[in-house]
Amino acid sequence: MSEIRTDVLISGGGPNGLLLASELALAGVRPIVLETHPGPGSEPKANGMVGQIPRVLDLRGIHPGRPEPLPFYIFSGLTMDFHALADNPMYAWMISQPELTALLADRVRGLDIDMRWGHTLADFAQDPDGVTATVSGPDGEYRIRARYLVGADGGKSMVRKRSGIGFPGFTSTDRISRAANVEIPDLVRLPTGGYELPGYGPVTWGHHWTERGMFVLAEFQPGRTMLATGEYDTEPIDENAPMTMAEFSASVNRVLGIDLEIRPPSWEGPHVMRRLVGQNTRTAERYRDRRVLLIGDAAHVHSAMGGPGLNLGMQDAMNLGWKLAAEVHGWAPANLLDTYESERRPLAERVMISSMAQGALMKPGPEVGALREVFGELLRIDPVIDHMAQLMSGADIRYATGCDHPLAGRLVPDFTVETTNGPRRIAELLRSGRPVLLDPHDRLGAELTGWSDRIDLVTTPAPQAPAAAILIRPDGYIAWATSESSADGLAEALTRWLGPARSLAVTE
Repeated sequence: MSEIRTDVLISGGGPNGLLLASELALAGVRPIVLETHPGPGSEPKANGMVGQIPRVLDLRGIHPGRPEPLPFYIFSGLTMDFHALADNPMYAWMISQPELTALLADRVRGLDIDMRWGHTLADFAQDPDGVTATVSGPDGEYRIRARYLVGADGGKSMVRKRSGIGFPGFTSTDRISRAANVEIPDLVRLPTGGYELPGYGPVTWGHHWTERGMFVLAEFQPGRTMLATGEYDTEPIDENAPMTMAEFSASVNRVLGIDLEIRPPSWEGPHVMRRLVGQNTRTAERYRDRRVLLIGDAAHVHSAMGGPGLNLGMQDAMNLGWKLAAEVHGWAPANLLDTYESERRPLAERVMISSMAQGALMKPGPEVGALREVFGELLRIDPVIDHMAQLMSGADIRYATGCDHPLAGRLVPDFTVETTNGPRRIAELLRSGRPVLLDPHDRLGAELTGWSDRIDLVTTPAPQAPAAAILIRPDGYIAWATSESSADGLAEALTRWLGPARSLAVTE
């Protein structure tokens, strides 16, 4: 059996795996990516991204413009008004998952990455030096020898299971969720942006609580209606039987308490038509087992309520990419790869809290109705709104950096620097995927001796900069900052994140 060699093998060609592959390529490591499907997935899953991920993708020029924060958002169908927030971390990019996957697949193609559609990871074994994988492809089985294997292969991850990594958490068995694209013949679109639902009355876009369960009405594309329901304590159902339009219609009518006429969509598919029995909320007991790592749903699964999935998984990819590349190139400081789990797992745990709380607030019953009244009142208090925005966006956790500046460990703010070619946003300076030291006063360049092969120095004026100098990691998070143009702590930060200076490495 033939054997191919690579530094990194990625199992899974969804958004997370594709983004990780492109991050590795920017850092000079070209992985092999395996995806069972013959091409980019077309199944309608996520309908957009919310949180900080639009800003993170802007760092690579993937987002189509300058991301803008959302004026409003919802928590379990309860509206939060963000206008009063001084620093709103909730952004959105309403791009469907198939569109996003196709966009990232094009990016991977442009970076000359070995993308293998229709190839499946069948088995693997690891040893102290790497992983030997057996791959099933259109022409039969073959082997790949890799220094590292990354599982981006979803919630039922074979990589996670084969590695013996536990997946503790909680499984809710009392809920059935259904969603479908439909046409509602008598639906009236109101000038306010809401809808008049025949027999029920006016509804807004998004989630709604009723005394019988959850109801969702959304148009992610004009004229293409999607409905969803969540029912609790229902009769058992055959999970293996495909959902029919009749089953879905009956669920909608039970939840709304009316007889609403709905029809199959007349527009070209693919169409949403799915049922989920129960809900898993789980996170891997560890994100790394020696030469094997997990990202995205392979590392954590949770309810889609609030739309946190891509925000969490794609930031996993951004966090891991540059660290894994540093390990491959041999200059990674000790334990750098371990910071992937220590930084990302707490965020997954926060998402679990948020998604389970939102699910609990959607359950039917008068007690929950009363709780929603109280919670709705709380969500009109500015400090509470700020707290919830930080929680839902993932901005409430600060990475440990060893620097006590208030910016350290946070995503770099969006601001403009002056260049000879005119003003440029800080995001544009991170397009290459390299760390950046922003030193507008041009006083710290000497400190970079020995690290110049791993970092870009930017000394252009930056009157909007929130600090006198800032060291920005490739994933956009601040590793070090100073308010006094002082170099105190900079050498330690460079060593902590970029390894020993080249001269020191050569001496050793």
